[in-house]
Amino acid sequence: MNTIQQAHILLVDDNTDLLRLLEEQLRGAGYQNIRTVQNCAAAQTAFAAEMPELMILDINLPDGDGFSLFRTLRAKADVPTLFLSARDADADRLFGLGLGADDYLTKPFLMQELLLRVQHLLQRAYRTELSRTKAAIMQLGDRSVDLHDALVTLPDGTTLALTATERTLLRKLAENRGHIVTYDALCEAVWGADYYGYENSLGVHIRHLREKLEPEPGRPRFLQTVRGIGYKLAKEDAR
Repeated sequence: MNTIQQAHILLVDDNTDLLRLLEEQLRGAGYQNIRTVQNCAAAQTAFAAEMPELMILDINLPDGDGFSLFRTLRAKADVPTLFLSARDADADRLFGLGLGADDYLTKPFLMQELLLRVQHLLQRAYRTELSRTKAAIMQLGDRSVDLHDALVTLPDGTTLALTATERTLLRKLAENRGHIVTYDALCEAVWGADYYGYENSLGVHIRHLREKLEPEPGRPRFLQTVRGIGYKLAKEDAR
């Protein structure tokens, strides 16, 4: 996002009237990219289609709960999250914050308070994004990898786009560069805690990733296999 007003915001609540009001208020405050859904399944579909910069989640949903939904989505990406709930018990608030959520607001609430909290969360995320922009550029031999824009630039200037899955895998490997990342950890980063059945797909995505990162994919120098354990991104540029 170039400004916080361009941030993609995902609203998840089963109350149609509240969703409509929230969207109206956010648009009135200048936010341009808002997606509203009413259940966990639709939220996961929307998240996969376009990763938001902020999530506002209700706790009680018709096909699950906001806490479980948060855990599933947070396993894929660290997205700032504000919980909305009619449950004002301290235990629920502390549980939500303990999961890693950024804020918790109890219904009913003042709309101006919600707008201020959204503004603060996005401003913090925007500052973090700016500080990480340079860190998002990674050199692998003669290829430059931009994790922010999901692009690999070849020596001749040609660019190759990373898929969302490839980007998630590479980000997880880059965060642990020089260290082994297990098969389970990589699968969970992409498909969440319920990744069982996707293990075979992991190898296919790694192969496609190597085709973009490696001059000789059949003899990888950077994305290395640690047989029986997982994969490792070489710590040095290995030129």
